[in-house]
Amino acid sequence: MPYVVAQPCVDVRDKACVDECPVDCIYEGKRSLYINPNECVDCGACEPVCPTEAIFYEDDLPDEWAWCKDAAIEFFDEVGDLGGASAAGPIGKDPKQVEELPPQNQA
Repeated sequence: MPYVVAQPCVDVRDKACVDECPVDCIYEGKRSLYINPNECVDCGACEPVCPTEAIFYEDDLPDEWAWCKDAAIEFFDEVGDLGGASAAGPIGKDPKQVEELPPQNQA
């Protein structure tokens, strides 16, 4: 898994990263965004445009958000490879780890 969207994205979903992604691999769940590791080409275009600094290369993911990598794996294990986020549209669900989070501060 190359890049991971971490907890600061939950309940924000700014989507600047989606606009920058050249391969359309950033999918929208109900409360967060997820990068499909099978579609990502490791270009890193998404990382600098994230206003909440929620995108990390997997090796740089802070320990406190290590669970976000597992959440992304669970998300794509459930929904599969859909061949591009724009064609798939919003998925409308999240992995259990994200569902169970209290509402995140958006201030």
